[in-house]
Amino acid sequence: MNKIVFATNNAHKLQELREIVGEKFTILSLNDIDCHDDIPETCPTIEGNAEQKARFIKDNYGYDCFSDDTCLEIDALGGEPGVYSARYAAAGHDSEANMRKVLDKMQGVPMEKRTARFRTAVALILNGELHIFDGRVEGHILTEKHGDSGFGYDPIFQPDEADGRTFAQMNADEKNAISHRGRAVKKLVEFLCK
Repeated sequence: MNKIVFATNNAHKLQELREIVGEKFTILSLNDIDCHDDIPETCPTIEGNAEQKARFIKDNYGYDCFSDDTCLEIDALGGEPGVYSARYAAAGHDSEANMRKVLDKMQGVPMEKRTARFRTAVALILNGELHIFDGRVEGHILTEKHGDSGFGYDPIFQPDEADGRTFAQMNADEKNAISHRGRAVKKLVEFLCK
């Protein structure tokens, strides 16, 4: 296999995935297949949302496809923002507003109670079969933003494996080596290339 559709038009995700897979195969975006539909994400889990998006592309465009969904789970907030991570503060994907909401809700929470994790689920529809790959990384929510790389909640999430830096303070290779998405996609790539 040398080409597969990634059900996203998120430029940050697309770039990150292309960096992770390198030359192993070509990832096509939704724009590349002329898909401009509003793909539903109405499931209560990230695994369900990832599958829903991949099936939509397969059913409506005929391409083998993979899709991902990611969430940030903060223990002190009872697992919020969870499946609503991208739309936590508003209907749109406003990373700044989402981080502000998290930081506001976390005011006064001591560092030892600021534990959190990123989880990613990747759903692959290949030859009519569904395959799910997962990845996770544990860490803490900081009290303010650090770094200007990455996207989403990266400036306030400090992975336990990252020598005191946030994802937003790492270069792409450093982040991809330990990130939730990097771990899930590594499993996807190993499956596709075996």
